[in-house]
Amino acid sequence: MEEYVPDIVSVIDEEGKEHIFEELDRIETDKGLYVALSPLPDDPSKITEEDDEFIVLRVIPGKGEEVTLEPIEDDEEYDEVGHIFLERLAEMFSDEDEEE
Repeated sequence: MEEYVPDIVSVIDEEGKEHIFEELDRIETDKGLYVALSPLPDDPSKITEEDDEFIVLRVIPGKGEEVTLEPIEDDEEYDEVGHIFLERLAEMFSDEDEEE
């Protein structure tokens, strides 16, 4: 069995505050590239099974490997991309449960 190693993402908000997330998934559609991120608490021992919240952001390429993550303003686009992530994440976690 492979050891799970999460993809950790550091995001600096408009006020300069750092937020740490786990990247759950990323998809590309004809409208752009998107990521689903789950916030990580300051104390990893406080993570519970109920912590299943995630946010969806659009990825804007920058110089080199630098990227900007921005909220999706269009409700229809957000609903469409969010639905894709919900289906994909449900399938991924369903597969993990079956392996145990």
